[in-house]
Amino acid sequence: MKTKSLILDEAAINRVITRIAHEIIEKNKGVEDLLLVGIKTRGIIFAQRLADKIQSIEGKEMPVEILDITLYRDDLSEIGQKPILEPCIFKSNINKKIVILVDDVLYTGRTVRAALDALVDLGRPRKVQLAVLIDRGHREFPIRPDFVGKNVPTSNSEIINVKFEETDGINKVLICES
Repeated sequence: MKTKSLILDEAAINRVITRIAHEIIEKNKGVEDLLLVGIKTRGIIFAQRLADKIQSIEGKEMPVEILDITLYRDDLSEIGQKPILEPCIFKSNINKKIVILVDDVLYTGRTVRAALDALVDLGRPRKVQLAVLIDRGHREFPIRPDFVGKNVPTSNSEIINVKFEETDGINKVLICES
């Protein structure tokens, strides 16, 4: 994979997290009944960083749950012969909560559709909002994020590569060509 350009460096990622944290607090008039839900894998890291930032702003601990959507994907048969399937169990009750669904990249909307199906199986949230680090367009489902770090128009041959310290040893977002 050939790197085409750097979209966000570490400082820019931190600014995006700060801005989105403030937007979440403002839109929801505080953090009462909020629950951050990170879509596995990098959505979890992004959600935890948002939670840490919100806590530093509001002084209240933000719960973060992990959502594995493997069972809900519409391309499960394309993943492999025997994909690893784990049931999704939350410590928090999502009923009547405002759930902020968090992912690193929004592309076709299929991941978010699967995540919404998984959430509905876990309970009945009062509201679901979507926060993404990068929105690259090319929607196949009518899904629109509530909070966006950066809109990056791409071609279908380009790939957005999000790297976080926790998984990749560095913080940056790249646009690459396959």
